Amino acid sequence: MIPNQWYAVLSSHQLKKGKVVGARRFGKDLVFFRNQAGEAGCVTSLCAHRGASLAKGCISHEHIRCPFHGIEYDPTGKCVFVPSDGKASTADYARFHLESYHLKELGGIIFAWYGEGEPDKEPDCFDVLLDPSYTCDHMNDAWKVHYSRVIENQLDVSHLAFVHKTTIGRGNKTLANGPKIVWLDDNTLQTSANNEVDEGQIPKPAEECEIRNTNLTFKFPNMWLNHVTDKIMIFAFFIPVDEENSIIALRFYNKITGMKWVDKVIAWFGSIANRIIERQDKRIVETQLPKKSSLHMQENLVSADMPIIQYRSKREQLIRVASGSSKQENQK
Repeated sequence: MIPNQWYAVLSSHQLKKGKVVGARRFGKDLVFFRNQAGEAGCVTSLCAHRGASLAKGCISHEHIRCPFHGIEYDPTGKCVFVPSDGKASTADYARFHLESYHLKELGGIIFAWYGEGEPDKEPDCFDVLLDPSYTCDHMNDAWKVHYSRVIENQLDVSHLAFVHKTTIGRGNKTLANGPKIVWLDDNTLQTSANNEVDEGQIPKPAEECEIRNTNLTFKFPNMWLNHVTDKIMIFAFFIPVDEENSIIALRFYNKITGMKWVDKVIAWFGSIANRIIERQDKRIVETQLPKKSSLHMQENLVSADMPIIQYRSKREQLIRVASGSSKQENQK
């Protein structure tokens, strides 16, 4: 994990008012809940009293209530009521306080702050998430690999003709020119496939390639956008479950007709196509070992892997910087 980052971790539609959702994120069992006022909270799943899972709990008085003994916690994880002590109790329940996560919601996505202290920045998201002219359909799928492997698969231009030979990789374009990579800002990498049929030519270097209209943009720590056309975009966020498991959340955005109900139908069919393509990837990526990638590992990379190399390098840099900041804070 890259510390001190906002991670997209859950679609807002999965967390209804008055509901509790248990989910594993960042290698921990957590509960997300939304009170009747619409306020979302996220805390570790085990009640501080006797370790029952709050995932089986409910919402009471705008708090999450343990199903075992009725103990209530607010969205910050603070224990606010112990029924056995009575409503008149003035006891200090600081020892009951649960670890909690700061949350933000943007574009129908719940972001959780993975880091120490108060967040020092806002989530960095794509404009399409906040553009009401687009309609989208959403799907999730669990993968048995670390989230870094799923991200790298989306940045891999040379697998298309092999893994997706019956779908988006048709045409036998096995030779990878470049690929060209640009950094739109310190947090955002963009690339595109410039593949061709191999007729014996030498691949073009990156400087002779271009970022095409159909391109891929990745925002750290875990969001990706495939710009197909100005009216069709495929968005994904890669949810870190634990060291060996992740979830890919895929959305098909479009504004092809401008009529919401028609575009919603198109988005639904788009999700079917997304699932077919995603399952082609999943079948192969789940065989990769180790399940988690890193900058220095026993692989023999080639020129076509440059987007992956740059992703790993930046990820390593962010981890190093965050670790250094934490050490300085601890020394104060």
